[in-house]
Amino acid sequence: MKSHWYADGLALAAIALWGTLAALGVSLSHVPPFLLTGLSLLIGSLIALPLSRFQLAAWRVPLRTLGLGVYGLFGFHFLLFVALRHAPPVEANLVNYLWPLGMVVLAPVLLPGMHIRWQHVGAAVLGFVGAAVAILGRSSGQAGIHLTFEPGYLLALCSAFVWASYSLLTRRVPTFPTAAVGSFAAVSGLLSLACHAVLEPATALSLQDWLLVVAMGLGPLGGAFFLWDAAIKAGDPRRIGLMAFLTPLLSTALLVTVRGDPLQWNVLLAAVLIIGAAVWGSRVPQ
Repeated sequence: MKSHWYADGLALAAIALWGTLAALGVSLSHVPPFLLTGLSLLIGSLIALPLSRFQLAAWRVPLRTLGLGVYGLFGFHFLLFVALRHAPPVEANLVNYLWPLGMVVLAPVLLPGMHIRWQHVGAAVLGFVGAAVAILGRSSGQAGIHLTFEPGYLLALCSAFVWASYSLLTRRVPTFPTAAVGSFAAVSGLLSLACHAVLEPATALSLQDWLLVVAMGLGPLGGAFFLWDAAIKAGDPRRIGLMAFLTPLLSTALLVTVRGDPLQWNVLLAAVLIIGAAVWGSRVPQ
């Protein structure tokens, strides 16, 4: 296994790209989500071409592996988008961010040889508290936080489980090149476009929209998946799961910067909690 610093670098690069998702999403908020996801995934799948030196054979994987990839990329987004239609978006997004905690807790269940200590769980819970501070603090100017049960919360929880389990199970299937993530993205993109055709109104995109969609495909809905796959293969998923709590923090900080809003207390507090959780978790004996 390569140095954990190598895996950490790949994971942080993926997390940094995911951190741009909210800012790009605001600019593309008028684009139906399944259309946006489908186009972005198809564009992102093209990253596999240079990775595979334009050898399409690198995209081919056993049907079981392809099914796992589609389960992760398409299943996660499908459940999340449906959840956002049936629950308040801020709270549903918070429930969805249980997936890093899920990675830490599920690692010893799904991966042989992995063990979990109470410090892992404690650090993961602390990281989730930091994510909650970042997400809920961003919504402080809205009309309060809804605490009543909504059916969308269960779907958001399912989407979190899908991404956590997909991230771990890629180490249980026969080894495949990271370029094969292109096939996961391509099939998931086509399925997303099919959902758009059935569930959403037709929408015309401007040139600026297309440029932003390309950025989305090369970044948070494309390039990040390749980096994440390489990181999971090279590193400790418990450690990487803790770092993933940086995603909502970076997303909030970038959104604040793009809007020109003043830095709020929640960003600083979330940073302390999440970074503290990552440091604590990284020092747990293996």
